Amino acid sequence: MVRVATIDDILEIEKIYNEILDYEEQTVSYTNWQKGIYPTVDYARSAIDNNTMFVGEDEDGIYGCVVLNSIQPKEYDNISWITKAKPSEIMVIHTLCIRPSASGKGKAKVMMEFIEKYSKEQGYKVIRLDTYEGNIPAATLYPKIGYVYVGTTKFHFQNVIWEDLKCFEKSL
Repeated sequence: MVRVATIDDILEIEKIYNEILDYEEQTVSYTNWQKGIYPTVDYARSAIDNNTMFVGEDEDGIYGCVVLNSIQPKEYDNISWITKAKPSEIMVIHTLCIRPSASGKGKAKVMMEFIEKYSKEQGYKVIRLDTYEGNIPAATLYPKIGYVYVGTTKFHFQNVIWEDLKCFEKSL
């Protein structure tokens, strides 16, 4: 089940962020995120306050989280998007996270299916997202579930992280 997060979920969301960052420190970094810079508990709290944070939950508890809104990074202006839509018709996926212990079990796909259903119900025409070019699992998943790669753009995040982001979209 995927649902809107509440402030009671904040500690679990923070744990997910830290588990991912700790796991990547010990293995390989797919996200290019940095502890204390992004994602942070303040980022999660702000999303919860705006009702844009969602959590994936099963019998074992919260396994993932994601922020959904219409905020497109300015770097998206560098992309030739296929689907023409007004900003209010565009759902943007931010910071989709799956706990390392839940990885490889179809949880990201469950969350993406929810996102698509929810976005349609809310009247959005298209879903857009980006992922760090080194995020092989994400860059492999999105085309498999119908997202079209539309280009790569340079991104300077929080004035600290420089990266190339692969951008994808799916018309609804």
